[in-house]
Formats: sequence, C-alpha cells, structure tokens
Amino acid sequence: MTGSGAPGVSGDRPFPPGDYPVVVVGSGPGGIQLSYSLRRLGIDHAVISDDPGPGGMFRRWPFFQRLLSWTKPFAPAERGTRAYERYDWNSLLAEEAEATSLQAGLMDGTSYFPSRPEMEANLTAFADRTGTAVRYGCRWEATRREDGPDGERFVLETSDGEYRCQLAVFAVGVAEPWDPPVPGIEHAHHYADVRPVETYAGRRVFIMGKRNSGFELASGLLPWAGSITLASPSPAKLSVVTKSLVGVRARYVQPFEDHALGGGLGIIDASIEGIEPAEGALVVTVRRTDTGEPMTLAVDDVISATGFVCPLRDLPALGVATFGQSRLPAQTTWWESATVPGIFFAGTITQGQAGLKKHGIPPNSGAVHGHRYNSRILAARLAETRFGVIRERPIVSPSAVLPLLLDEAANGPELWHQKAFLARALTVSPDAGVRDEGVVPLAAFLDEMTADGVAMTVEADGSGSICPVVYVRSGGALTERALPGHPLLDFETPEHRAELAAALGPLGIRDA
Repeated sequence: MTGSGAPGVSGDRPFPPGDYPVVVVGSGPGGIQLSYSLRRLGIDHAVISDDPGPGGMFRRWPFFQRLLSWTKPFAPAERGTRAYERYDWNSLLAEEAEATSLQAGLMDGTSYFPSRPEMEANLTAFADRTGTAVRYGCRWEATRREDGPDGERFVLETSDGEYRCQLAVFAVGVAEPWDPPVPGIEHAHHYADVRPVETYAGRRVFIMGKRNSGFELASGLLPWAGSITLASPSPAKLSVVTKSLVGVRARYVQPFEDHALGGGLGIIDASIEGIEPAEGALVVTVRRTDTGEPMTLAVDDVISATGFVCPLRDLPALGVATFGQSRLPAQTTWWESATVPGIFFAGTITQGQAGLKKHGIPPNSGAVHGHRYNSRILAARLAETRFGVIRERPIVSPSAVLPLLLDEAANGPELWHQKAFLARALTVSPDAGVRDEGVVPLAAFLDEMTADGVAMTVEADGSGSICPVVYVRSGGALTERALPGHPLLDFETPEHRAELAAALGPLGIRDA
C-alpha cells in the first residue's frame, strides 16, 4: 500500500525526486513513526529508503530471531490504551484504533518476545493500516548544501535522482558492521555474516565481544558448536546486576552457567592481539586482562560481535560531528545535529542524545520502546518551530494537577520507557493558569524552558529502586524532589499525594 492520500504520492513509487520541506531517510521503526507523526500534523514530506519494504534492521536481525524487547498480550492495562504501551515495547504509536498495539495480535503465543518475522510483520501492518508511504528501493548516496530561494537547503543525491529540502531527517539506524583493527581480522566474519547454524556443528568457535550480540550467538550456537570461547578486555555486565537495560540481558545468561559448570564454553577477559591461519585452523592470540599473560587458542571460526556504526555516508564531511565507536552524531536536546543545523535524526540514532544520564543510566533511545516517543516529540517540535503549527496546550484545573501528575508517574509509558529522559510538563502563570505542555525532554524543561512549572519523571538509580521525581521551577529557582518508592510501584497513594502537594507549594498549587 502506498498511502495514496499522503502528499507526494503517485502510483507504486511515491515521492519522486524534487523539492520537499522535509525528507526522511529510512523505513525502520524510527522513520515510519516520524513520517506518521509528521503527516498527522499536516507537514508535507518525503520518505525514501534503500530497503524493499518496512522494517529496517528487523528485516535481517537478530540472527537467532527472538527480539530482546517484549510485548505482553495479557497485561495490567487494556490492549489499545496508552497505559498498555508500558507493556508493549514493539508496537508503533497511532491515533487510529486499527493501527494501535499491533504486535500482540501478530505473535504465535510461544513467547512474549516477538520473533524477527513477527516484528517485521508488525511494522509492515502499521505502514499499511496508517497509509504511511515510502519510496522503497531509493538509495541515499550523498549530501550537499546549496543556496535556494528561501535560504540554504540540503540536496540528497539518490539512486533515483536529487531531493531538495529545508530539513533532512536521517533514520538509518546503527547498522553498518564494524570490525576492530586487529591483525588478521580478515580471517574472521562479522555477526552480520554468520552462516546457518548447522555449518558450525562440532566446530571450535571464538567470539570477539561480550555484549548482547556475542551472547546471543553463544546461546544460539550452544546446541551446535563443539566449543565456544567469548573474549573481550572488560568483564561482561549483566542486566540483572545493573538492574537496567545496560548489560547482557537475562535471556542470554545460559553461557554463563555453562562456563561456571565447565560445559565446554569459556568466557575470558582478554584483548585480542591477532588472528592467523595455521594447518587448516585459525590461531587466536589474546592477552589476559588480569595477568597480562598471552594465550593462544586454536579454533575453526572467529566471529566478530563487535558492534555496528551509523551509516552516515558523507555527513561527517558536511560537518556533522560524531563520537564514540558507533560514530553516533552529536545532537541537541531535540535531536538536531549539534554542528549542522537543519539535519535531524530519528530512530535508534537518537541514542546520541544521552540526556542527563542520571545515576549513570542512559535513555532507551536505542530501542523501539524508547525512540518511538522521540519521533513523535520531534515531529511536534518541527511542526511548531519550523512550520508554524502551534501545539495545543490545554488548561488544567488546579484541582486536577495532582491526580494528573500522579497518574503519569504510575502509568505514563513515555516516562516509564524513557526514565529520567522524558517528562510530563506543566507551566504555571497568573495570566494563563496551568497549561499542559505534554511530554518533553527533561533537559529541555531544565535548561530551555523559563516559565514557572513542574515536570514529572520516573527514575531508576541502578539499585532496583524506581520512584517518581518531580522538578519544580518557581521564580527562577529550580528544586528537585524524589517521591517515595513503592514495592508494587503504586505511586498514587495518599503518601505520594501529600509529598507531591508539598513539592508544588511554591507554585501555589494546593491539594483539593
């Protein structure tokens, strides 16, 4: 379905080359969510993708099919409601009932972690049901700037021709394989090139990397490989220890047990110094982190599970600053390039905007359940600041403020999925009263908004404790107050109401 009701659509190949206010590159969940949200706001734009259909990286990975993000068909909230989004990490966000909470209806019931094909079907169904159009088979190849009638604009060179736009949004994922500069790395193959599992039967497999992708491979190869060794310089972190999504997820802990029980799997902290062929095998030389002693291992296969980088093509040459091994673009609070105004990012690349990283925990923008909200907020931001579409800011009765904020703390999916990163904000003034600013980046409330107001977040400190935190600005003074935790995460108790009322005192808001 091409979404024939959308601007720029004609026939089977919508959005022909030409001039558009906005061009979105990518048809993974970030690009599709952004396009849907822009169209709901009436912003004309084009979407192009090199892929043959929706899905992005989910058309190929994860290799062993099961995702790390869950969707619970049966949850404490009714499917299709906003509250249910907290328990559904994979569906995109829609206003139409027929396009809401799609993932649960596409799963076979054997697991609450969708399979890769089920996730791809979810994204395809969303695009179909919402009429979200994409020009597939159109490869973005290069980018330049030129002067136009309304000032400088971007030109995107593609396999179909040139696209000109005021704003360009890149939702191309962190999907380009990266190999470390290890001597002999050409004798290894990357996660992206792993063969069918039966080809590893009885073989000695060495996996470079001890993050989720490495342990995914180790878990999947346990029934096949004769022996498996995982190595990287630093010890592996476990999500059950960090009590966050930082670290190897619980689904992949089986290799740890096999290692502990001597089951033919080794996990070592060591740097990889070289790989070389020898007598029909590969010899891997490593240096142990703890002792500094060298070791050699004879293996049949070396797999590089060392991650991916952003496929930004020539954007760095255009001035887009990047950082880290993944070459994430440096971004402002609103996901704009920190060095090239007018270039924005959506999808998993938005993890380059790390927010405050309170308690050392980053946002969940690298996953669908986090970045889908970033896309929706970005669309509203672009509509308002670049195209004059003023966002409604409803008046909130003073008596409704406490119940609204406590309900957000208990049930708001944006706050739960993007802890200490997104906040529900209200502004307060003698003339306008209490206004609902909606969900905004916490950093924007703290650093950019100057009006008196309040922002509610949900935060985790890495110890297993989760609690609401309320930020209040009154007369230019900013205060932060953590509300009590609760063993069952019920943040709407009389104690929470009393604590929140005390925090809002400087704003003149009293409990009814």
